[in-house]
Amino acid sequence: MGGELQSIGVAEARNALAWWLEAGVDVAIQEEPRDWLSPAPPKARPRADAPPVANVVEPSHETLSELQEWLASSAALPLASATAKRILPHGPENAAVMLLSDSPSLEDLGAGQPIGGAAWELARKMLAAINISPDDAYSASLSCFNSPGVRMSKEERAACAEIAKKHIALAKPKRLLLLGDGPAQALLGKPLALARGHIHKIEGVRTVATFHPRQLIQNNANKSYAWKDLLLLMEDEA
Repeated sequence: MGGELQSIGVAEARNALAWWLEAGVDVAIQEEPRDWLSPAPPKARPRADAPPVANVVEPSHETLSELQEWLASSAALPLASATAKRILPHGPENAAVMLLSDSPSLEDLGAGQPIGGAAWELARKMLAAINISPDDAYSASLSCFNSPGVRMSKEERAACAEIAKKHIALAKPKRLLLLGDGPAQALLGKPLALARGHIHKIEGVRTVATFHPRQLIQNNANKSYAWKDLLLLMEDEA
């Protein structure tokens, strides 16, 4: 029936088979014929009574460890990105004091904690001055991401504030020290200059705002003000 039949050698046959394998054809024949032009069968729809899929992005945050796990893994956090570096909180639950600082710097990133390097050494001295061991302090950041060149938006700050409030409620510190302008703006709605020097309550916890240790290293003149803030934090409850 029309045309000449041309035979091919073993090498040519191997090459042809190799091409088909690269194209995704991994079997030469099948037992039953298949109509390649027929439409694909419809996908099965989920049953109406099927249980909903659990929300793996935002857990219920009923415990501190659950919140910490979420902070360590969620990609839905404010300022999260492929390039942002994550710094996690550390310290005991029911700590004598919780230190909530601005977003971590490169120095903090190198130390692997919310306050690192020379700033942490100064923070240790500040804690020692009010008779608190560093091991009895819980450290966290307003945002757990180091994002160089990224400015936190108003919406992101509000979201970070809500996370911080939940964090404080679950950590249950006896006192709270806000370090820097960012935490003061987010949680008290006012700049550090207006927030410091006063007692505040956040989630029922006695709270004072003061300078971040980084700021005190840059400007020694503010250390006397920070000392007054620490004394105010440790005053007996009225």
